[in-house]
Amino acid sequence: MTPAERDLRYYAALGLAAEASHLALGYFNRRDSLGITMKGAQDWLTVADGKVEEFLRRRLSALFPQDSVIGEEGGGTASDALWILDPIDGTANFAHGDRNWCISIGFLADRRPEIGIVAAPALGEVYAARRGAGATLNGEPIRVSGASDVARAAFELGWSTRVPAERYLEVIARGYAAGAAVKRAGSGTLGLCHTACGWSEGYAELHINAWDVAAGIVIASEAGAYVNDFFAGEGIARGNPILCCTPELAPALRKITGIA
Repeated sequence: MTPAERDLRYYAALGLAAEASHLALGYFNRRDSLGITMKGAQDWLTVADGKVEEFLRRRLSALFPQDSVIGEEGGGTASDALWILDPIDGTANFAHGDRNWCISIGFLADRRPEIGIVAAPALGEVYAARRGAGATLNGEPIRVSGASDVARAAFELGWSTRVPAERYLEVIARGYAAGAAVKRAGSGTLGLCHTACGWSEGYAELHINAWDVAAGIVIASEAGAYVNDFFAGEGIARGNPILCCTPELAPALRKITGIA
């Protein structure tokens, strides 16, 4: 893929994120329109999830018919030019009226993360990055905090029913024993973005799906974060653990989380 072809996709994704944000906010501001259902325990689904993904798929297919798309709601298969979408990451927050949710648009070329756009419209935030070009929040450059002392660090630990609660609690206990502050805000995508901004020192989750991290990995990496090789093996199709943090804290957080 040429730099011009990648840039075209980057600017297209920025525009689509703005349109999708307007659509999602319309549902968020009208709670009676959400049509909330459950896919499983603490696995929320709203009408907005389907509508936003349908919009993004339709527009991407028209703009880049040769590219493939994988989305949380509609699935899909991988190819050498692949969009990975999460129409609403943090759906539980979205359904409860909590503003900590976002739209995630990631693009991979030959399995390598190239573009990440994350829009959090209820917070007025747009994160954007291209591989090798840095990362921004609302157009301003962002960098990780650079913290190196785990006893002065705050990191977020994501949770999923796919991992036994005991393992999750063990990581929390090791984090507190090391002197770290451990938190959870309900959006893995924004957890990566907040690490990129330096608002926390790291984000970890023992298993997470590709649509939750495809865009955030580019943003965090371009902001100077250490990120494990999430797309190794069957990461695209089946997910993997994720560890994102300041490079200085990587050894300590690998030990705390058990994520290689």
